[in-house]
Amino acid sequence: MTRRRLSDDERVLWRGVTRSIAPLRASREAPEEAPISPVAPKPRAKTKSTVAVIVPTPKPVAPPLAPLERKLRQRIARGSEPIDGRLDLHGMTQAEAHDALTRFIARAQKLGSRAVLVITGKSGVLHSAVPRWLHEGDNRGRILAIRRAHAQHGGEGALYLMLRRVR
Repeated sequence: MTRRRLSDDERVLWRGVTRSIAPLRASREAPEEAPISPVAPKPRAKTKSTVAVIVPTPKPVAPPLAPLERKLRQRIARGSEPIDGRLDLHGMTQAEAHDALTRFIARAQKLGSRAVLVITGKSGVLHSAVPRWLHEGDNRGRILAIRRAHAQHGGEGALYLMLRRVR
């Protein structure tokens, strides 16, 4: 890699910079070069080109998930708080399940549902993918709280979702 040579303007600027600083320790001084008179920079020709700067607008951040209160969780498990909707994802591919989940949450929120149950199964790809899908895109803004379901509603293989109210 070859170094490029400093122009006369750059050399004058560099000398000004090096004269304005104090060395940390005494060192050998560099030999002085012949003084170069400062050269006025050449005026640049005006151009009519304009550059449009596009600044992306930040996406609104969904509020953080609230914890599902213990009393509410107990009322849902006992059946005194109704579950407004159920979605069973058994037997679906990932693409089908993702699409069905997104549509289900949107429809349930539009209908004013408060608590819904999503059944994923106790193991498998959907069991690990559904929580991830709930935290992305439009789903995240629609959900108030997420909690594993009680044993009578599916336990480890199901999730309670508390949906935000539409305003």
